[in-house]
Amino acid sequence: MTEISRKEFLGGSCALAGAALLSTRASGAKQNSPDNKKDYWFGYSLNMGTIRGQKLGLVGEIDVAAKAGYDGIEPWIGTISKYVESGGSLKDIRKRCEDSGLRVCSAIGFAQWVVDDEHIRAKGLEQLKRDMDLLAKIGGTHIAAPPAGASRPGTTLDLNKAAERYHRILDIGRNTGVIPQVETWGPSANLSHVAEAVYVAARAGHPDACVLADVYHMYKGGVEASALKLLGRQAVHCFHMNDYPADPPRDQIQDADRIWPGDGIAPMKEILSHLAGNGCRVMLSLELFNREYWKLPALEVAKTGLAKMKKAVSNIPGEPIAL
Repeated sequence: MTEISRKEFLGGSCALAGAALLSTRASGAKQNSPDNKKDYWFGYSLNMGTIRGQKLGLVGEIDVAAKAGYDGIEPWIGTISKYVESGGSLKDIRKRCEDSGLRVCSAIGFAQWVVDDEHIRAKGLEQLKRDMDLLAKIGGTHIAAPPAGASRPGTTLDLNKAAERYHRILDIGRNTGVIPQVETWGPSANLSHVAEAVYVAARAGHPDACVLADVYHMYKGGVEASALKLLGRQAVHCFHMNDYPADPPRDQIQDADRIWPGDGIAPMKEILSHLAGNGCRVMLSLELFNREYWKLPALEVAKTGLAKMKKAVSNIPGEPIAL
């Protein structure tokens, strides 16, 4: 992380922290209500990386999510682009999602919006605009904005400049109707910690600023579950669900080692309790890259993952509100 002053950090972070505090107070009142319902809501989404190995294509992936009983999907931009290149209609995809009751809650893209190289960043912004346009046409509302291009060791990113660049893509998002979320990558040289993402989001000074966190990436980046106390309702809309085993150790574990939520050593109850306690209304999106799961029928994987997420949520105290 670049060097920042105490005054800058406190000033830039007050909005997100304040929102979290207000949400926590509101949820506290709900906890004391007779029906024991809390002022939070969790939906369940399928990140298509989870069944990426089955190579179903966009239509097949959507159908699997619908049959498995998900509330939403998180497609990959590359898969959407391939569908369009093959002559597919995004209008048809939007209708398929709507008819299936699926929200397109987020999407995965890798536009290099945050890099220092002006030429590469300009191309990244153009790519992000195209990605957002594709997503908007199928009803998507949010898109991941990871530190693509700034993740290699030895790369030093000024977080204040990152915040300025984030503000810019948030403005682009307002024009397309798709909100970019600052995504953390645990192994990355930059934006590896939730604290960095919160700083960039707060420093951006934009009403749409939000972050995208992930159980595995929190572990890989050395993030304690308590950091999620800073994420109030306006700060998080999608959250990547997965788990990890004790072996391989943290410095050696890879994306492919992710396992079902609740089957590993992640502090799942604490993580979900913080999101619930802050009154978050968030889509829990199952994101796995386990090659053993890719060998299984896609519908079996989707159903198993959904059941695992629901079981993890059932372990936290209190019932969510119904939207």
